[in-house]
Amino acid sequence: MTSDDRIKNIVVLGGGTAGWMSAAYLGKALGRSVNITVLEAPAIPKIGVGEATIPNLQKVFFDFLGLSEEEWMPECNASFKMGIRFVNWRTGGAGEAQPRPHGTGLDRFDHLFGLLPEHDNLPLSHYWTYKRSQGATDEPFDRACYVQPAIFDKKLSPRHMDGTKWASYAWHFDAHLVADFLRRFATKQQGAVHIEDRFTGAEVDQNGHIAAITTEAGLRLEADLFIDCSGFRSLLINQVMKEPFLDMSDHLLNDRAVATQVPHDDETDGIEPFTSAIAMSSGWTWKIPLLGRFGTGYVYSSRFATQDEATEEFCRMWNLDPEKRPLNHIRFRVGRNRRAWVKNCVGIGLSSCFLEPLESTGIYFTYAALYQLVKHFPDKRFDPVLMDRFNREIENMFDDTRDFIQAHFSFAPRDDTPFWRACKELELADGFKEKVALYKSGLGVNLPVTDEGNYYGNFEAEFRNFWSNANYYCVFAGLDVLPEHSMPLLSHRPDSIESAEAVFAEVGRRRDELLNTLPSTYAYLRHLHGK
Repeated sequence: MTSDDRIKNIVVLGGGTAGWMSAAYLGKALGRSVNITVLEAPAIPKIGVGEATIPNLQKVFFDFLGLSEEEWMPECNASFKMGIRFVNWRTGGAGEAQPRPHGTGLDRFDHLFGLLPEHDNLPLSHYWTYKRSQGATDEPFDRACYVQPAIFDKKLSPRHMDGTKWASYAWHFDAHLVADFLRRFATKQQGAVHIEDRFTGAEVDQNGHIAAITTEAGLRLEADLFIDCSGFRSLLINQVMKEPFLDMSDHLLNDRAVATQVPHDDETDGIEPFTSAIAMSSGWTWKIPLLGRFGTGYVYSSRFATQDEATEEFCRMWNLDPEKRPLNHIRFRVGRNRRAWVKNCVGIGLSSCFLEPLESTGIYFTYAALYQLVKHFPDKRFDPVLMDRFNREIENMFDDTRDFIQAHFSFAPRDDTPFWRACKELELADGFKEKVALYKSGLGVNLPVTDEGNYYGNFEAEFRNFWSNANYYCVFAGLDVLPEHSMPLLSHRPDSIESAEAVFAEVGRRRDELLNTLPSTYAYLRHLHGK
């Protein structure tokens, strides 16, 4: 008779977004054959400063749970995000986009979601590079190849009023509301147990596995698998399992933030369907539009600005009184644990890794890790092969994203303050240097896309599509880092170069059509939210 080695009990330490995403996702993947308990400390009121996401959230996470946008968005004060608008990353200044020298327009560019148009099996970016190298265009990459920048300017919606979706988009939402929504979903529909109490310690068995955790009220919670969602404190992975945290401040300088929310007159001023990343003297400020307000925070380096200096600069930009405005001061660690999974403990969310939210990957790191955990889900034998593969996936995911974010600072032409000059001195990882070289060669950064045909939504393909050639072009070209020459193959395709003009013209035609037919983001969100 064979023994039953199945995982039967899981304890999630910590609630919040990571904890309840974990409970909901694992509950759906494993069904009622596993008991899931979430130990969450009694709620401490926090400022909801908004959270931004990337487009595969719906397909990979909410669709997997069986939840449509119409179900979860109204519950979470959610709005749309078609991309990121970068402001003043090239010339300096604060607040509104500053004029660029020599009549070259405003200092802003857009990182846009969705695939680039193609022509003759090549992305339109290659034809734009050719035209630029020949002096045939001075139109910026984003506005030549996408319709969205003009839509951003008018604050229009990624959906028509009948709900038809015309563009790829992600979401802005209140992360506290998302956690509350998923808590209700996990407990009422999936049977997860919610315990409000404080963690006091852990018992470790002779094999080094966690046997149980204890609480302030005297509870002892046993489990086969423990999920650490305790945030930056990393109570289990770092403190109990003693797994070292790999500091990566040699790649990214920012380690602090000051954040708040600001009331907004949506009817008068409209709602922007994008996240703003506004460069500051010692970092950058996010702006995340929600209904009736926007969340905002200044991410800065404590090496170049004190808390008081950052607060003053931040409040001055939004015309806020720091004595009257509730402000959330945040210290964060940049890096990842050496291993995200140690014995029978897996770190998810901030307890595992953290990067500043410049490309909105915080929520992504949570559901990416959950996807990989389910894909490599163990039994009580905890096969090292599964654990090692999981840890490699998390390591690669984090390091690739870290390098991409670092490039924003390293390649930004802005050099008017000590912070921006110091960013130019940071060394890029060797693997990322190869991607940069491919881009500069004219070939582009074409990452391999895999399709495993699995029912989780082809997550690997979704991720690699997001970090695709188009994303590098949006950011690199936006920062004035251009390929050194066009793709050599194009010199043998004069007919393709000529016929590509019709594709550029179609971008302009489609842009004008949408400008004349789309509702405002404000009007569509009022309709969606029933307001």
